[in-house]
Amino acid sequence: MTSAPIAAEQDPGSTVTLLEPGDGSGLVRRTVLPGGLRVVTEAMPGLRSAAFGISATTGSRDEDPLHAGSAHFLEHLLFKGTRRRGPMEISALLDSVGADHNAYTTKEHTCYYAKVLDRDLPLAIDVVGDMVAGSVLDAGEVETERGVILEEIAMNEDEPADLIDDVFAEHVYADSALGRPILGTNDSIASLTRDRIFEQYRSAYVPGELVVAAAGNLDHDAVVAQVRELFAEQRAAAGDARPARPRIGGERVPAYNGTRAVARDTEQAHLILGREGLPRTDGRWYALRVLASALGGGMSSRLFQEVREKRGLAYAVQAFHSSYADTGLFQVYAGCLPDKIDEVLGVCREELAKAAATGIGGEELERAKGQIKGSWVLGAEGSNARMGRLTVHELAYPRHFSLDDDLALFDAVTAEDVAEVAADVLGGPEVLAVIGPYDQGRVF
Repeated sequence: MTSAPIAAEQDPGSTVTLLEPGDGSGLVRRTVLPGGLRVVTEAMPGLRSAAFGISATTGSRDEDPLHAGSAHFLEHLLFKGTRRRGPMEISALLDSVGADHNAYTTKEHTCYYAKVLDRDLPLAIDVVGDMVAGSVLDAGEVETERGVILEEIAMNEDEPADLIDDVFAEHVYADSALGRPILGTNDSIASLTRDRIFEQYRSAYVPGELVVAAAGNLDHDAVVAQVRELFAEQRAAAGDARPARPRIGGERVPAYNGTRAVARDTEQAHLILGREGLPRTDGRWYALRVLASALGGGMSSRLFQEVREKRGLAYAVQAFHSSYADTGLFQVYAGCLPDKIDEVLGVCREELAKAAATGIGGEELERAKGQIKGSWVLGAEGSNARMGRLTVHELAYPRHFSLDDDLALFDAVTAEDVAEVAADVLGGPEVLAVIGPYDQGRVF
């Protein structure tokens, strides 16, 4: 594993090697420019594509109530015109080279990206960089996108399988911005002014708070040179600022237990049964990930076999773990006929209790590890996925991991490790969120 410093401790103007080629990665290098802007690339000469992304180090959990939904609002607005280009020109340029381009907002960061043929990487850098560095946040576009986002919220409200995630998070993290929906709410989006959105842009989109990442058939120095020119004005204004430190640890967000039910006249009931989990840098994370896979990560998993295959109680059932800097959530999702929910919950609770008491067997352990390692490698083969790995490692970890590093950490997980983390996490207080056609006060 690399011993290179984090970006905040790297000398401005310098370049370091983070990972050498041949250990499950290409050559990974990072340059920190004066002003704190960092550029991280992974050279993958065998590809014909390249992916380029710029990420802000803030997401929805960083918003105060007056700015709720602003990070996601900016995700829309940065496509709507710069000092150099109008929105149609931005779209036309990227479409003309067949780019896979979009943006996304998470609880902890926001990313704008384009994946293109390697020969078109300079165009992708120019367009995406211009969007981030030169957005005008036109007042008319603010009003147009306000309507679009309200439609997006309405669409999410009409999809209970998606909405249940927000219901669960809002219940667990009731007193924290971590519990608010990334999209914002109808009320918060309706009340967001252009000035408030600009405040978010001015504070979050400065060189020290940005990570530029690129992966594929590329030249690191060429990417750095183009980014340096695009952000010259912003870097000069930033002075001697350094990059933000990775988001690791922090004061634990209080987590609540109990049940939250939302009455909806749906054909299916949707539920998430969970527990408070682990932060992403907790050493037990790998064992907990193996546990989630064994319980509900595939068709051979315990919950899939017990809930769907043996009893036919649900079409979809899965277990997964979501991690943040300071906390995490272990969750089981299922969708079933409304009159089957108590039986589904009974089976799920029984299987979680068994795992908490005795862990998992050796065969389950090896199957879960094999499933994770296979999906880990297959999911990281493209340039877009590699660009995403670079971004997450810069934003959220003290060092960069190669794929081989990750696989070795999964290989090292023992049945005892899984049993210990299962007892700790699954033995905690239960949290339940339900959407379905149930009367108020219904006990599940």
